[in-house]
Amino acid sequence: MADIEDFAKMTGTQKAAAFMLAIGEETGRGIWEILTDDEIRELSQHMSNLGSLRAGSVEELFIEFASKVSTVGNLNGSFESTERLLGKILPGDRVQQIMDEIRGPAGRTMWDKLGNVNEVVLASYLKNEYPQTVAVVLQKIKPEHASRVLSVLPEDFSMEVIMRMLRMESVQKDILDKVEQTLRVEFMNNLARTSRRDSHETIAEIFNYLDRSAESRFLASLEDRNRDSAEKIRALMFTFEDLAKLDPGGVQTLLRNVDKDRLALAMKGASDTLRDLFFSNMSERAAKILKEDMEAMGPVRLRDVDEAQMDMVNKAKDLAEAGEIMLSDNKGEDELIY
Repeated sequence: MADIEDFAKMTGTQKAAAFMLAIGEETGRGIWEILTDDEIRELSQHMSNLGSLRAGSVEELFIEFASKVSTVGNLNGSFESTERLLGKILPGDRVQQIMDEIRGPAGRTMWDKLGNVNEVVLASYLKNEYPQTVAVVLQKIKPEHASRVLSVLPEDFSMEVIMRMLRMESVQKDILDKVEQTLRVEFMNNLARTSRRDSHETIAEIFNYLDRSAESRFLASLEDRNRDSAEKIRALMFTFEDLAKLDPGGVQTLLRNVDKDRLALAMKGASDTLRDLFFSNMSERAAKILKEDMEAMGPVRLRDVDEAQMDMVNKAKDLAEAGEIMLSDNKGEDELIY
């Protein structure tokens, strides 16, 4: 059996097995959960064959581990560096599968990942599956998410799925594994490949949180360097003035969810068009009080107005995500963001 005298002769897998035994269940849980079945079997086999390992060998193991970790210098963890590392260890198709999975929706398990997929996207895929398969999926994801998916599916198909769910007993593990594998191969991996965000979208989202002067400064500088990118980013941004595209019901819903003091401050910097839209969707008395509040404020700092307006934009986005209002984007009058 391995001891301090022959520690140097231990293979890498034997050292890994000893390391996992030494760190125990709680610390090692996260590592075990990301290992494949084959890796778990191989480690387990070596662990079962280790026999007695002296304290000195364990100490040597941790010293070696610490020395290797401490000499790597600065680390830069990214998709690219991870993919390069895996490419040196695993077959190309296995690397591609792993990278597609981690680029996809967040979540430890397949069902956690599905819970972070937009219901419209998920329903678009599931409507082409057998009702029994869809019933299994909806049984496994969170009820609130399942309800949203069900409401998007065609009505006749939804009822068929509901009937299958009512008749469903406990799902056998082999069937569940098959459904999970199908979702991973046919849906998740394709979703990861097609949903990588354009860099312009990321920057537009960041710019949405800038105050007005910083936003103008960055966009002006970007226009000097790359006019096309600046125009794309500006088109993707959702601004306070875009609230003018809300329908009357959307305006009224937003008004019910915004603090009245913040509303008055935001309206101080609004265009006449946007002010008129909000006033027209309030009662005459409420509009009169809001106007009086705005006048009573006197001069206000631009930064405070920007913050109040951003609060309203963020609240509108939250309501849109919850399906309570619809926001029209800047790409066209007929497109909607849900």
